[in-house]
Amino acid sequence: MTADFTITVSPDFSPDHIAGWYIFNTWLQRKLDASIHLQLFDDFESQRAAIAADRIDIIYANPFDAAMLVREKGFDAVARPHGKVDEAVIAVSTESAAHGVEDFQPGLRVARTDDPDVNMMGMIMLEPADLHRENVAQQQAGNYVLVAKALLRGEADAGFFLKEAYDDLSRIIREQLRVLITSQIGVIQHCMLAGPRAAELREPMIAAMLEMVDDAKGKGVLEAMGLQGWDRLDHEDTEFMIDLMDTLVS
Repeated sequence: MTADFTITVSPDFSPDHIAGWYIFNTWLQRKLDASIHLQLFDDFESQRAAIAADRIDIIYANPFDAAMLVREKGFDAVARPHGKVDEAVIAVSTESAAHGVEDFQPGLRVARTDDPDVNMMGMIMLEPADLHRENVAQQQAGNYVLVAKALLRGEADAGFFLKEAYDDLSRIIREQLRVLITSQIGVIQHCMLAGPRAAELREPMIAAMLEMVDDAKGKGVLEAMGLQGWDRLDHEDTEFMIDLMDTLVS
């Protein structure tokens, strides 16, 4: 395999695991005897521009973008993280008078990142208060730490968080916040996908990634990434998740 490939990661991963993804990329190149370049993006907009320009061959994608990648760009399923699902959290400052979503009123100021699946789940959880995009003021922040800071500074009334990202906030920050509600969908996950140019790598990737948990070096890489292991992801499983996402969005 002499071609050069580019792998990227959904921008919503924890900054604590940046080094882990570089280690994974080095491990993957050795396992597949392939030249693979890891390119990370600061936001979804710049990553989607690279995808649109066909500059991405392998991606650890968030479930929202997986639909576009599979149905519009011809990407195919490789694997999903074992025991790791995506859930969203709505949190407020401990000084907030709100103790449930029903306490929110139209005009609510929501701080959020540009993470599409988290924002979708967050808006669904606001529906019991009759809140929707037309009567909520949404403020975009660059990352989840900045979402938390907007709450602590009184610049926003509520914040949308990826649960994993909320749990990764420092104890000092979390002690000043209160979780009102956590989604319990249970089947939405990030997933590793391979594009048409990397089709030759798909089966070798599946085999290598599934064996990581049984290999000493592989275990070390998984730990650096904050993962327990990988499960094979079939095309049918991907289509099921995409259909679910379509249902939730509509």
